[in-house]
Amino acid sequence: MAHDAHHAEAHAHAHWDTSIYPFIISFGILALAVAFSFKFVYHNGFAAILSLGLAVPMIIAGIAGWTSEAMHKGEGLSYGAMGWFILAEAMIFVSFFVSYWYTKLHVDVWPPAGNVELPRIMPLVMTFILVASSLTIHYAEHLLHLGNKAGFKTWYLITIVLGACFLGMSAYEWSHLIGLGFTISTNAFSTIFFSVTGLHGSHVVVGLAIFLAGLPSVLRGGDIDEGFMRTAGLYWHFVDIIWFFVVSQVYYW
Repeated sequence: MAHDAHHAEAHAHAHWDTSIYPFIISFGILALAVAFSFKFVYHNGFAAILSLGLAVPMIIAGIAGWTSEAMHKGEGLSYGAMGWFILAEAMIFVSFFVSYWYTKLHVDVWPPAGNVELPRIMPLVMTFILVASSLTIHYAEHLLHLGNKAGFKTWYLITIVLGACFLGMSAYEWSHLIGLGFTISTNAFSTIFFSVTGLHGSHVVVGLAIFLAGLPSVLRGGDIDEGFMRTAGLYWHFVDIIWFFVVSQVYYW
């Protein structure tokens, strides 16, 4: 009877957690896929831009909103879980790099026909910006640990700006290369280039969305979840480290 009473009490207090944000993220991903179809299948650039303009804000807003919602429920981000997530994501990048290495080392002619000369200076500038953003978020975490919330807010905002600048430069580079006729379907190298840089860019988007999720509490200047910020910083450092592999292998090797 005690067991039945306990079960009934647990059932009485059980509830369903509902959230609109997974739907927003799903529709954003759908719009992203449609944008790629418009561009590379139907060759309609204007429709692709419109679809992409819907996709990116929906994905960012969905991730930021979902993370913020979890924070308000006391769930936040788990440092240990983030470590396992990063390991899983790293394996995805490894599969892309191994595919690239195998393809490059087992063909007679490389680079393949249709290639264009990739920019040499811009990747270095992008690297500097991303490394700088990793340093700024680390310094922001240090100031938060010391209780300096004003200083933390300043460097936190600088990190977001630097990440947005990196993403903007990536978008500009893609636009420039596509304007030259170098697309994901040009040859084997272009497929790898757009896949790897696009995968990394998507991780930058996720990192910025996580930072935006914590932005309201930072701007209010109230209680700031140090564990959340430390976990968000860990993910951002991972994005930075992966970029070193991307820029060294894809741009300069």
